[in-house]
Amino acid sequence: MVQALARAGCAVTLLLKAPVRTGRLVDPLRALPGVTVRSPHAERLVNVEGGMPPKLAAAILARVDEEDPFDLIVVRGRRLAGKLSAGPLAGRMWTYLTDVPQAAGEFSGSAKGELRRIADASRVLLCQTEELRGFLEAAVPATAGKSVLFPPVVVLPEGLETRPEGAPDGRALRLVYTGKFAPRWNTYEMTSLPRLLGMRGVDAELHMVGDKIHDDPDDPGFSTRMRTALEGGQGVVWHGGHPRAEAMRLTAGCDVGLSWRHPEMDASLELSTKVLECGTLGVPVVLNRTPMHERLFGADYPLFAATETDVLDALTLIGKNPDVFTLAVDRCRAAAAEFTLDAAAGRLRGWLTQTFPEPSAAVLDAAAEHERVAARHRAAAEGGGMGGLDDALSGAARAVGAGEGRRKLRIGVAGHDLKFFTRLLDYLQSRPDMEVRVDHWAALKVHDEERSQELVDWADVIVCEWCGPNAIWFAQRKRPGQRLVVRLHRFELYARWPKHLDIEAVDEIICVSPHYNALTREITGWPAAKVVTVPNWVDDTQLDRPKLPGAQYHLGMIGIAPSRKRLDLALDALEELRRDDPRFTLFVKTKLPWEYWWIWQKEDERAHYEEVFRRIRRSPLLAGGVVFDSYGRDVASWLRRIGFVLSTSDDESFHLAPAEGMASGAVPVLLGWPGADTIYDGRWIHADPSAMAASISTTVSLGRWEQDRTLAREQVRAAYGLDEVCRQWTDLLAASV
Repeated sequence: MVQALARAGCAVTLLLKAPVRTGRLVDPLRALPGVTVRSPHAERLVNVEGGMPPKLAAAILARVDEEDPFDLIVVRGRRLAGKLSAGPLAGRMWTYLTDVPQAAGEFSGSAKGELRRIADASRVLLCQTEELRGFLEAAVPATAGKSVLFPPVVVLPEGLETRPEGAPDGRALRLVYTGKFAPRWNTYEMTSLPRLLGMRGVDAELHMVGDKIHDDPDDPGFSTRMRTALEGGQGVVWHGGHPRAEAMRLTAGCDVGLSWRHPEMDASLELSTKVLECGTLGVPVVLNRTPMHERLFGADYPLFAATETDVLDALTLIGKNPDVFTLAVDRCRAAAAEFTLDAAAGRLRGWLTQTFPEPSAAVLDAAAEHERVAARHRAAAEGGGMGGLDDALSGAARAVGAGEGRRKLRIGVAGHDLKFFTRLLDYLQSRPDMEVRVDHWAALKVHDEERSQELVDWADVIVCEWCGPNAIWFAQRKRPGQRLVVRLHRFELYARWPKHLDIEAVDEIICVSPHYNALTREITGWPAAKVVTVPNWVDDTQLDRPKLPGAQYHLGMIGIAPSRKRLDLALDALEELRRDDPRFTLFVKTKLPWEYWWIWQKEDERAHYEEVFRRIRRSPLLAGGVVFDSYGRDVASWLRRIGFVLSTSDDESFHLAPAEGMASGAVPVLLGWPGADTIYDGRWIHADPSAMAASISTTVSLGRWEQDRTLAREQVRAAYGLDEVCRQWTDLLAASV
């Protein structure tokens, strides 16, 4: 991590949790440019023997931060992250999550609570695998949207040569295992492999590297058996413990690595670094077949094994067939290539760019202009005449002078529900040229008037999320020269509030689609120049995840309430598809309609859903073909199984679900609700459910799914990707007074 951060352009301080006993690991890091290694023990900041406990480590980190505050703090270890989450480093933490429960049964209420606090305090959560990320997002919703992939990083020691090319010829097949010796790692069973392979006509020897023999309370005799096998097993060479560089050198001198484990470990959400090291060294690995390993090495990788017989079969094949050996080497090298230091630094650079955007001259100029305008109005209000005005302008000029002293553009955000504004708010708060304050209203009409007035007195630009009572209140109190931006959703357009809004006091009304822009002007009569379109954002980076096998047969809907979402039309399309191919399945991620009191109290809504669910129960074609998944923030993980996202609504202002599906690599399939063609490419829009079904069937049968989903992803990234929408908001907020 230190090397990757330094290569990504960061000035890195490494704080050691334990005293240095040998410089084998630390000295190479001290030699890196831009890296400072600090030892609290050597600096006498602590007086404990051994490693610092988490509470003390958190206190020392906070103390070091006070000297020269860090922009970000990378934390590894759940206990330490838990201690830091309640301290002054919260909000700057990039937490590397590895020591977390890896099964639902292990997730206690306290573990969930601790991880929720860590997620809330972390800017980024670094997850080693896609499987771990998806599991966390489902178990702890607060992690969704913050979790990013940071796989293990493989760095070869300087000067280490990889395994020579070619299969072993005219000598024994050299097997190698490095690590601890424990029952679930099948290390005792490995010691029998040379003898059993010899019975099959394959000459082999096993090299074992390590000195940690596990004492297993469930198998008290294991350590004795393991040591006996290491010291006297037929064809077994025990090298004992060695530093990492020497262990890798020994591995490079062998032919096949062993990472064959007990089936209980197949559910692990972590990826073995030693497997990747073997691949980098050109040493193929015998390992268990799991979805994670299949994705990495390919489903037809020749060295997958579950039982001892499988291992013997794979090693016999590879020992007698040089072509298979070469194939395994190539697969392992290709898999390991994704985990280089350069790849890790590239990932970090991308997140650093998102987290710390560059300041904009246009934004700073806008701040300066706001200061000048405010100064004029203050001078005029105080009756200072031209002299007073000159003095005020002179003071404003000093306040916004060149360089780092230029003041930031002051942005106020006000609203009762900011769920559609979250990532935009994160982005605005991260900009070095903007200062953001939030006035969170308790309800549509409920707020702290004193706090809201403070926002009026302070802000250059006020953004009202929702065109409701908040917009009316701020329009009545807006200062001269202050800009007021109101974002209008479908909900408010048909309510009474726009009629009471003083449009003369509003600088821009934001609509999310061209259709609703036109509809807003038609219904309200507001001037066209004041109604602008800035689309909804799609977090394309978070949503872009590898699809699960069979996704091309899986349709998805997100949200089926109220009835105008028209689940019944999606069922029409599904029935047509399942007449020819029962593999097609509809997955619905939603709250159920009776969970919305304002929907379920309406008789026509209840009747609609009663008929829909009755149909699902009784239709032979729908039996087993509709799956309801619980509502939650883990949409990105859920979309991994979805190949087509449906939009069958009667009416939408934007409908984010198809765009989210496109970003995930799914193909959008829409009915032509009003305005759909102003948001989505016409190729994805269909006349009726039969046409939707025909398009899906043709796309799959003709092998066009990969092509279409690639095009869909490119389209949504260009039009609605988070970076693009943030750019549009930056331009809008920096507009001249």
